Parts: sequence; C-alpha cells; structure tokens
Amino acid sequence: MSHRRLRMAFLMDPIEGIDVRADTTWALMREAELRGHELFYLELDDLWVDGGRPAARLRPIRLDPSRRPPAHLGEVRDRVLDEAVDVLFQRKDPPVDDAYVRATQLLTLCRRALVLNRPQGILAANEKLYALHFADLMPETRVSRRIGDLLQFLELVDGEMIVKPLEGRGGEGIFHVHREDRNLHSILEQSTAFETRWVMAQRYLPQIRTEGDKRILLVDGEPLGAIWRVPGEGEVRANLHVGGRAVKASLDERDREIADRLSPALRRDGLFFVGIDVIGGYLTEVNVTSPTGIQEMSRLDGVVHETRVIERVEALAATELPPE
Repeated sequence: MSHRRLRMAFLMDPIEGIDVRADTTWALMREAELRGHELFYLELDDLWVDGGRPAARLRPIRLDPSRRPPAHLGEVRDRVLDEAVDVLFQRKDPPVDDAYVRATQLLTLCRRALVLNRPQGILAANEKLYALHFADLMPETRVSRRIGDLLQFLELVDGEMIVKPLEGRGGEGIFHVHREDRNLHSILEQSTAFETRWVMAQRYLPQIRTEGDKRILLVDGEPLGAIWRVPGEGEVRANLHVGGRAVKASLDERDREIADRLSPALRRDGLFFVGIDVIGGYLTEVNVTSPTGIQEMSRLDGVVHETRVIERVEALAATELPPE
C-alpha cells in the first residue's frame, strides 16, 4: 500500500436503508475499505460539540453486503473529530433543513480533519442557487416566492416552465406547468406555500423527453464521467430515485465547456465531489450535498470510477494533513 492509511468517517443516512447496488456512499466506502483505510460511521444525531471542539459518537464499520444492515458496526466511541479521523465525508442526503444546516455549521469547527465537501462551501452553495453564478450557461431562470412573478415568467418563456423547490431532492416537488393548466394557480400556491417559500422556475427544455438529463460527476473540479438519466413513461423527472433510467453517456464539447467554467469556483469553495445536471446543453443544477450515480456510471462504462475519487482524497490528504 503506497498511500497513507487514513481514518475515514462517513456522515450519512441510516445504513439500514442503504441500497448496496446503487448507493454512491456505499461505493465510496467499499473502495476506501478495499484500499486499506479505517472506516467509521455516524449519523446527524451523533454530532456534538465540547468546548468548541466538534465531536461525534463514532462506530467502526466493516462492510458486508450479505447482511441486513449490510455492515458490522463496532462499539460507539465518543471522540473529538480532529483527533479521531483524518477525513470526514458529509454524505447526508437532503432536504437541507434546519437540522442539516446546524450539523454543517458544527462541522465548520473542524480544524484538522478534512471534511468533504467543505461545510463552508455547502452552506454557501444551495444546490439550485449555486448554478446562478453561471447564469449564462443556464436556461432562462427566475427565483421568487411571489405567484405574480412566476406567472409573468411563464409568459416570457412561451407558456411552459419547470418549478422546483430550493431544498428538494430526488425530484421531489418538481412541477411541469403550462399556461393553460386549470390547476396552475393551485400548483403555484402549493409550490410557494402560499408565497412564503422561494422556488426556482426554469424554461421547460423538451430535450428532457427525447434525451433525458445528463448527470456529470466532478472530482476536485475535473469531470469523472457522465450518464444520461431518462424519464419513465409519463414523467418529466429523470431522477433515478423516481424511476429514471440510466443510459451510457460521454462528455461532449459543451459539457467540457461547462465543467471548465465551474472548476475554479468548485475548487475555491471546497466542493470536492459534485454532480451537475445538463439538459439540452444547459446547466440546470449543481448538486453539492450527496451527488449520486457513480455505481450506474461504473457499470455502464466498465470502469470503477470510485477508485479515482478515493485516489484524489488520498492525494488531498497527503498535502493538507500534518505528517503522521
């Protein structure tokens, strides 16, 4: 083993509900374990702070897909994170609610442990809003919680748009609306919670039906690979979580142009592992919390893409962590 053996913790949703055939966190854990790193498991409720030092109830974990849950968990260890782990993957799924934000704020207190993605970057990078730093790469987009603003935008984009919550995940709460829809006002009332919640509206891109949306994973600002996510029959949402189908994809010139534009900002903001969504050559989202799709991409490409992710983590740790 030429690399340094690292103590890696994974902050994630309960492992009891994990799908070992599809889950990206599982794939990263498996690769880290195969490369000889020591793994720890924790959930959101396990975080705490002692006198300004972030701590957690850590459990050693050994993966075992034949079990349910698919792992052997060791005894709980109450430990200060900067002393107990070298790398902490923050892989808790959205929604980005108050508990998620508070946990992320606690992780900003880490001084030695390498937290990926950087909590400061996650706090600044709402998955829907971050892309607006690159608005010229996006379809026409408006963010508002006023129904009148959204209706005006609908007319500007030829009477057809997508409306989605800023805190959503896995396609939840996404609506495809038309100016002729008799339920239009009701949909906008529900989406905005009667004008108390901001939503994002974007021009509807018909390529979602013919091509799907392209999920591109980036590691340390560099494209790892891509898959097409094709919606099921009668659906406008391509998310795999709601029945979208993964299809092999390659990166074209437009994809690389988008990645090149985002790369310096992602590195600056400590957004080490992200997934961007591209429809018809337009950037629609930048997913920074727990981007998915690596297992589907690996199967379709015949390459273990998670190897490259963990190799980049090892390289980052070699430059940023103090010597052993």
